[in-house]
Amino acid sequence: MDHSAHHTSTAHDHAAHQAHAGHAGHQRGGVTWGAAAKATLHCLTGCAIGEILGMVIGTALMWGNVQTMVLAITLAFVFGYSFTLFAVRKAGLDFKTAVKVALAADTVSIAVMELVDNGIIALVPGAMDAHLSDALFWTALLGGFVVAFVVTTPVNKWMIGRGKGHAVVHAYH
Repeated sequence: MDHSAHHTSTAHDHAAHQAHAGHAGHQRGGVTWGAAAKATLHCLTGCAIGEILGMVIGTALMWGNVQTMVLAITLAFVFGYSFTLFAVRKAGLDFKTAVKVALAADTVSIAVMELVDNGIIALVPGAMDAHLSDALFWTALLGGFVVAFVVTTPVNKWMIGRGKGHAVVHAYH
């Protein structure tokens, strides 16, 4: 059977797409540190909002450290995914496909970020018991975010370079 009729000049030109202005950092293998940092910052923003909100809610409800941390991590994932979900929905994806894209794009990044950030908070003496009004609470939390950003950026660079992580989202914008 002759399949040449299926391969016309109107087929998607991957080389032209990869060289598309403004997206050079997303191509497989040649990802820039800037593109990786931007993807990590996108993820960190959602994680930070969720985590801070979880800490505030848990503290306000006078929950223990474990319950508060579970809520904060859960909300970090929810907000982290939601940033990507809203972006790809705006690009026209149906909800089910958008959820799959968000999960594929952000799960590893959010998991690494949360592991590092919460590990820092757990390791800083007194940070787990600090109140929202204590400088120690905010210093440990923000310091954890900085360290998480530094650790997660190379992970995102590696993933994007292999067509994973934020590279999945790139196909929809």
